[in-house]
Amino acid sequence: MGGEAIFAGYNPLYSVAGLLVGMLVGMTGVGGGSLMTPLLVLLFGFHPATAVGTDLLYASVTKTVGTAIHHPKKTVDWRVVGLLASGSVPAAIITLFVMSRVGTLEEHAVGVLSLLLGIMLLLTGIAILFQRRIVTTMQHETEHVSSRNVTRLTVVLGAALGILVSLTSVGAGALGTTALLILYPRYPVARIAGSDIAHAVPLTLIAGIGHWMYGAVDFSLMGSLLVGSIPGIIIGSLLATKVSDRVLRPVLAVTLLIVGARLVMP
Repeated sequence: MGGEAIFAGYNPLYSVAGLLVGMLVGMTGVGGGSLMTPLLVLLFGFHPATAVGTDLLYASVTKTVGTAIHHPKKTVDWRVVGLLASGSVPAAIITLFVMSRVGTLEEHAVGVLSLLLGIMLLLTGIAILFQRRIVTTMQHETEHVSSRNVTRLTVVLGAALGILVSLTSVGAGALGTTALLILYPRYPVARIAGSDIAHAVPLTLIAGIGHWMYGAVDFSLMGSLLVGSIPGIIIGSLLATKVSDRVLRPVLAVTLLIVGARLVMP
């Protein structure tokens, strides 16, 4: 699909939303899918399936940019990325097939998808708000797990993320990072974040293509979002050192909890 078709329905409001979400992602490292998808559903009135599918392809572009930044810094563990992808890619393909068969992408399934999205936002908000406590508690439980079992658990984690991300576009960021911090306690946080971002590229691309094949992607919307989000991520990254993470992350978490509750209890 050519550039003219992608920008035929350009809407500056979508670009403003992309700019704001991009800035938050640049400043905190999380919040892309968990903010963009509910924005598209609640504020702009898109069908949840279209919001999810469009956000997935949009994320595959932004995550590719993020990976390009992390790779030269050697903050990507490609072995971990491969293990995650070996679970997530097949799980995403199976999930999309099941979704198409049971009619999850149809108009009548708005309530189901909104409920799933709300639940994932609640879990993501909790993961962001209590990440340090969760990781510290769980690391005591997993510190004696053998390397072979860590490998297996990483593949299982990838499969779980493949299902969740294909359904809601949410989960690869805060939930994936939290789980990786538990499984790999000796890894620097930057390496965990870089590996999580790199893994999101094939996952969001495959899941996004699947949604596109079932007609659940709006390319005009995606183009509008990218126009705002790419400079937003750059601006947010530059501001990251000037804004306290201790303030931003709780605000982001509470926002996700409120929006998640709104979707679960319409």
